Amino acid sequence: MIRALALSLAQLGDRRIVAVLAKSLGLTLVLCLIPGVAIGVALPMLIGDLLGGWSAAAAGLAGFTVTILSLWLLFRAVAVAVIGVFGDEVVAAVEARHYPGAVARDVPLSASLAMGARSGLRVIAVNLLLLPVYLVLLATGIGTPLAFLAVNGWLLGRDLGDMVAVRHCSLAEMRGWRRATQGRRFLLGVGVSALFLVPFANLLAPVLGAAMATHLFHEGRP
Repeated sequence: MIRALALSLAQLGDRRIVAVLAKSLGLTLVLCLIPGVAIGVALPMLIGDLLGGWSAAAAGLAGFTVTILSLWLLFRAVAVAVIGVFGDEVVAAVEARHYPGAVARDVPLSASLAMGARSGLRVIAVNLLLLPVYLVLLATGIGTPLAFLAVNGWLLGRDLGDMVAVRHCSLAEMRGWRRATQGRRFLLGVGVSALFLVPFANLLAPVLGAAMATHLFHEGRP
């Protein structure tokens, strides 16, 4: 994992990686802007209405907390969906530099769009389902971020791994690869999910995740 991160960081200056970073980040921010503003305005008011019997400070804190969680979830979901579309270019760049002997097949744009959409929707659905758990765990101080890392590590590890594996494996081979790499993909997902929690690093997280997943896939392969 450390090797994959070091190699991925070292390649951030690659013009192909820079190009993907620019367009994926731009599209992500555009897609987050309108719903993000709506969430930031509407949720605090909604929470305030629901907790009308509480003090204004408690209602405001609850609204602020839910807004932050929602915006983080929205950014992450959109970023994962977008990198699902452009990630093929990151994978190709990493393979060209570090694994020139790798034989990959082109993934149709329609397949990339479908994978990206499924990834984004899965992130939103699972995290919304667990939102009450996240709120309850706020009382522990550290429970919510740990739960976020575990859940999103599992989701992201699968999505990033599949993005690389689909270029090299049949469906049956992908299932076998998933079973054989569950632990490593989970650690990859947790690491990239942790980057999403760090300001500025979260902007690089999708591209770094795609590059790290490429190294993870090729490690140990003949």
